Amino acid sequence: MGSSPKFKPDGKTVLITGGTGSFGKTMVKHLLSRGYEEIRIFSRDECKQEEMRVQMSEPRLKFYIGDIRNRESVDAAMEGVDLVFHAAALKQVPSCEFFPMEAVATNIIGSNNVLESAVKAKVECVVCLGTDKAVYPVNTMGMTKAVMEKVAQSVARRLDDHETRVCSVRYGNVMCSRGSVIPLFVRQIREGNPLTLTDPEMTRFMLPLRDSVSLVEFAFENAQQGDVFIKKAAACSLMTLAQAMLQLFESNSEIKSIGERHGEKMHEALASVAEIRRSEDMGDFLRIPMDDRDLNYSNFFTKGQKSDTKLQDYSSDSTEQLSVQQMKDLLLSLPEIQADLRQDGLLV
Repeated sequence: MGSSPKFKPDGKTVLITGGTGSFGKTMVKHLLSRGYEEIRIFSRDECKQEEMRVQMSEPRLKFYIGDIRNRESVDAAMEGVDLVFHAAALKQVPSCEFFPMEAVATNIIGSNNVLESAVKAKVECVVCLGTDKAVYPVNTMGMTKAVMEKVAQSVARRLDDHETRVCSVRYGNVMCSRGSVIPLFVRQIREGNPLTLTDPEMTRFMLPLRDSVSLVEFAFENAQQGDVFIKKAAACSLMTLAQAMLQLFESNSEIKSIGERHGEKMHEALASVAEIRRSEDMGDFLRIPMDDRDLNYSNFFTKGQKSDTKLQDYSSDSTEQLSVQQMKDLLLSLPEIQADLRQDGLLV
């Protein structure tokens, strides 16, 4: 990732909510390599914080126990912060389906706490981490993340350009993240069990953790108030992913279809047709500006907007589809898979 005039350390302090998760750890390593003066990890899990503290042994890391549901704990961690990467969330689809109000409390109300605290503390920029499940959401997790984007834009609408910049990013399946299917496949292969997948034809975007970091950095460098950024990504079917994993790990395990889980879709979308229509193509990224119309809707009863029938959703079944070999090459580029293969004596 190249440097940017906006994204320079210069003694700045960064706060990462949910900083002990997969994204948080990857972002921390990147920020440390860039030379940031202080990086604050804000989360409610003291065990994971202690593990991270011992593992990294880095004096520039400061750990704050708190919960984004508790505004006071957020305010205490926010004081003196320049940049915020908001990653804290309830992300597991089944959990959010069974406990929807918990998802509301964290993903919506908690996110609003982070945003309002950042504005009050005069933070330079807040990047909220979203998900493809927020587009045409069919599950509670996606619905609450979609509302999070709307909350972020409602805050952005009242701010001038010289005040805290508020934006969001969306990404698809982050490969090897905690709770994702790839670590599950590795475990099943090692145990000699069948690889369980919901539907062989189900497709998902495939995004390495390193690309999720570059997406956040790009958003910070280029964001205008209320923007949503996505990174263009390839996709594959679950069957292709499972076959690639079996070949890489030289396994004869069978592949077993178990049916769709609660709240799952066959295909995910990173942007809807309506969003594509007003988006800006920025190479590897798409910028989707917020709808900045005011509350006076009278003009829009008499003036319409022409639609382009050739446009389609940017979805996991319409983007580039990876072959088994391409999926193997992508997997081999991941440090986590390299480590697993070395552990199993399959990679020198």
